[in-house]
Amino acid sequence: MGSIFINGLGNISPQKTFDNGHFLDELTNSNTNQLRCIDPNYKEYISGDLVRRMSRIIKMGIASARICLQDASVEMPDAIITGTGLGCIEDTEKFLSNLIRNNEEFLTPTPFIQSTHNTVGAQIALLMKCHNYNFTYVNRGISFESALTDAMIRLKLGDSRNILLGGMDELTANSFAIMERLGHWKRKPVNNLDLFSDFNRGSIAGEGVAFFLLSPEKNVHSYARLAGVDTFYKPKDTREIEARISSFLQQAETHVGDLDLVILGLNGDPTQDKPYGDLSSGLFKNTQRGYFKHLCGEYLTSSAFALWLSCRIMKQQLIPEVISSPQIPQKSIKNILIYNHYRNIDHSIMLISQV
Repeated sequence: MGSIFINGLGNISPQKTFDNGHFLDELTNSNTNQLRCIDPNYKEYISGDLVRRMSRIIKMGIASARICLQDASVEMPDAIITGTGLGCIEDTEKFLSNLIRNNEEFLTPTPFIQSTHNTVGAQIALLMKCHNYNFTYVNRGISFESALTDAMIRLKLGDSRNILLGGMDELTANSFAIMERLGHWKRKPVNNLDLFSDFNRGSIAGEGVAFFLLSPEKNVHSYARLAGVDTFYKPKDTREIEARISSFLQQAETHVGDLDLVILGLNGDPTQDKPYGDLSSGLFKNTQRGYFKHLCGEYLTSSAFALWLSCRIMKQQLIPEVISSPQIPQKSIKNILIYNHYRNIDHSIMLISQV
């Protein structure tokens, strides 16, 4: 089977990541328990009459996709594949609220039409007049990885040459309140850059949209080679996690000693972070480690942000101080492993290598 390359990026997140000409130059630093995306000027990517009728996640999705395609110098993808945990939840809430408020009468169709999980992928295709393969995966904490797996299969089978892959979730007041009641978020605001120094229960809520252009062909735009992805469900203990990671690396013909950076999904909740701590003192004891959820918050498709971060690090051969402490003397970065889990239920591993 041939190689798969990541040839374009587009990312809208709580950091200023929508401009690929900069890389975490200016950091969002605030006392909060929720991080919301920094919006670009959407009129640069969507006409004014359309942008007024679109919900926030649709605008973020279309803009991120167009940034990605421009970055890769690709006009029309052969497939659009997206992954989302909760979909267009703002429109879902709006439709259900109107349903209750109007006693199931006089409902406008727009919020219902835009509330389905595949709306972002569909809107991108409509605006581009793209009639190719279009699929959305909704699979809790591994929704993005499910979409990525489909994309890799299609490329390896030769069904597509350029695939637009995306991962997205948005944060709303209602979803935040419900999950806060369940104990998912910090009760008191915390400086997001000091997240890992706060040992109280809960994390920081986040959101984001990231797109990638995948292709079997390497070119001047290539960021990294995608070496593999794997997912697993509810491991019994850290030993099982270590075994899955070791097996994954073996299949990718890579060893732990070959890893120049491991990006871990710590979210600031001591209970949720225990597996990462065990791996840091065990399997990855002698490997440089980095973190990312203090930059984007916790959400179901946050691993898409981690993949974006890894690609930027790989291409620029630079590990920002804000993601890794302590710093290890820099050397050539050839292999980056991402390990993330959501609520210790859905676990995923991704590996990228230098082009």
